[in-house]
Amino acid sequence: MANRNFSMIDYFNKLATEHTPELQFNGSTLDDFEAWHEQAQAKFMELLGRWPEPAPLNAEVIASIEQDGVIRERVVFDSEEHMSVPAVVLRPADMAADGSNPAILCSHGHGQFGKEPVAGNRTAPGYIGDIDRMNYDYGWQMAKRGYMTISPDLRVFGERSSEGTMVGTRDKCNVHFIRGVIMGYYTLTLNIFDFQRCIDYLETRPEVDAERIGMMGLSQGGTQTTFTTAAEPRIKAADIIGYLNPWERFGVNRANFCGSQIVPDIYRYFDTHDIAGLIAPRPLLVEAGYHDLCFYIEDQLVSIEALQKIYTAAGVEEDLWVDVHPGPHAFAGNLAFEFFDKYL
Repeated sequence: MANRNFSMIDYFNKLATEHTPELQFNGSTLDDFEAWHEQAQAKFMELLGRWPEPAPLNAEVIASIEQDGVIRERVVFDSEEHMSVPAVVLRPADMAADGSNPAILCSHGHGQFGKEPVAGNRTAPGYIGDIDRMNYDYGWQMAKRGYMTISPDLRVFGERSSEGTMVGTRDKCNVHFIRGVIMGYYTLTLNIFDFQRCIDYLETRPEVDAERIGMMGLSQGGTQTTFTTAAEPRIKAADIIGYLNPWERFGVNRANFCGSQIVPDIYRYFDTHDIAGLIAPRPLLVEAGYHDLCFYIEDQLVSIEALQKIYTAAGVEEDLWVDVHPGPHAFAGNLAFEFFDKYL
């Protein structure tokens, strides 16, 4: 009998093993990089699908309190006609309103509590557990360092969660990806759009220098940081934490992702390091945990090595920082403060 296969798991694994992205970077010179970047950036933006029309922000500071030398603000603004964004804005209590200060967009990961642990909310056991396990309060830590930070809820998380009979026990990201994709909208792109509106909001703040905006995020927050920074040139430096590794490994072989972390056809054209390479020549920090059980270190190292080749070809290898740390799937914080202090 002929060798036959009936398994879709084996089918996609085999396809991924044999696949090479059509716009994978294969050059070595600055000319190679510039030619690739122009073509790849255009295709990347095309793959992101439809974009909403921005609405007036109508931003409100709903509440404000000082805590341990940091001002914590609950902020809400309108992103598009049918969607508003809740966020926590943190800033040092003594931050001057003179338009000179840096700000950082902080994206949470695929956790049920959304922005709250990232913004240092320790009022519930679940928040505290996430903070302690993953050093997850980087929005708070960066505010203590002197930055304004904004931590929004991604769509379907935190205050924007969509519970109910439509979702049931299914992953909300997958359900809403399907609902949007038939209209040409992708939740990943919609979240990029919301972070762009966060920048629009930061540009209205009297404290912030709009030329000094960065972004960081762990896990799905790393996905969001990678894609958002690649798409948005106003972000001047970024920290991708616990994410960067090949689509073949985590995306296909392990299916360790959700509908909020992909757009159709993305791996046809790009691996994750290629998308991160679109950030070049801007400064980039990549953090990878040796004991990360979500994205394995051996996989992350493959992507980091490929990304280093892109930054070398771009002539800015010194602006790609790498922190391979002995920790788990977590924010290490070994280089992030020095990195943002240098580049913002």
